[in-house]
Amino acid sequence: MMKSNVSRLAATIFGGLLLWTVLLAGIPAYASDHSAIRWYSYEEGMVTGKIESKKLYIHFYADWCRYCKEMDKTTFQDAAVIAYLNANFIPIKVNFDRERQVASLYDIRPLPDNWFLASNGERISNQPGYIQPDMLIKILQYIHTDSYKDMSFMNFVKRE
Repeated sequence: MMKSNVSRLAATIFGGLLLWTVLLAGIPAYASDHSAIRWYSYEEGMVTGKIESKKLYIHFYADWCRYCKEMDKTTFQDAAVIAYLNANFIPIKVNFDRERQVASLYDIRPLPDNWFLASNGERISNQPGYIQPDMLIKILQYIHTDSYKDMSFMNFVKRE
């Protein structure tokens, strides 16, 4: 009986220490059920895309940007968007104000700006502005399935 209480206490302490370590390290504690997008830094995402042979989705934002905040609250909280991005892309989030060099590589003007790249970093397309969840899913599917290579986005959407 006493051994059981000690085991529970040890498990509680270990769990608390693990959570504390994750929070201190700044590592996002994402659930395995895709409850949040696993965002990568630009450098980490570019390398991971090559290693995993996955296309990249880059979201440029700023803390002061109203539409960026709206995408965070709506689009990036949508379960279908979260699951599709995590499964099929390497999602990268770039702060326009803090990462000016990266933003200048893509000539970012309006915010938010959304870029889609091949796993080798080759640019496929971009879509500036706020994107609603259902539209982002369609764009992601269009890019992920390589449909952009042989049909327009309008034709892709019409065939569904």
